[in-house]
Amino acid sequence: MSTLGWPALRQAVADCRACGLCQSRKQTVFGSGHLQAQWLLVGEAPGEQEDEQGQPFVGAAGQLLDRMLAALGLTRAEDGPQPPEQRVYIANTLKCRPPRNRNPSAEELASCEPFLVRQVELLKPRLILALGRYAVNALLRSDEPIGKLRGRVHRYEGVPVIVSYHPAYLLRSPHEKAKAWEDLCLAASVYEADAGR
Repeated sequence: MSTLGWPALRQAVADCRACGLCQSRKQTVFGSGHLQAQWLLVGEAPGEQEDEQGQPFVGAAGQLLDRMLAALGLTRAEDGPQPPEQRVYIANTLKCRPPRNRNPSAEELASCEPFLVRQVELLKPRLILALGRYAVNALLRSDEPIGKLRGRVHRYEGVPVIVSYHPAYLLRSPHEKAKAWEDLCLAASVYEADAGR
């Protein structure tokens, strides 16, 4: 896995049969965004629309995420005039949808982990935004509630990690949107401070 480039890694995900999710998926959800993006956003697992389209964060949660990113001048567009510092790459902890959007099992998460590890190695992001409990668990090895991990800078392989709520949670709990905006602003300030070094 550690020698795979982007095309080979994408194919390895598409061909994966490491856990039972390969039986029920329509397609894998590898990730999307610019391959030189300096921001990496890590979500949890594909939902029904992601499974249909093969892209992370589509539907209402994706639209909310896009609006939040746009407010910071960021985009997930793979091409266009924006420089890498204005682009994000989005990946999920799990590359296949759990049936009925149930929570992923420890075995499923462990099966997918090498793919995310390699995506981070290839991208070499300057900042990671962990969105949701399973993303936090995969990157930080923490079971602490997101509310206790927010507002601090964590590290994954030396890369700053900011913890925030998953956009799907924000749709169910709109009163938490202000906190998510604080998290994005913290991420932007950490990124800017790192860029100034």
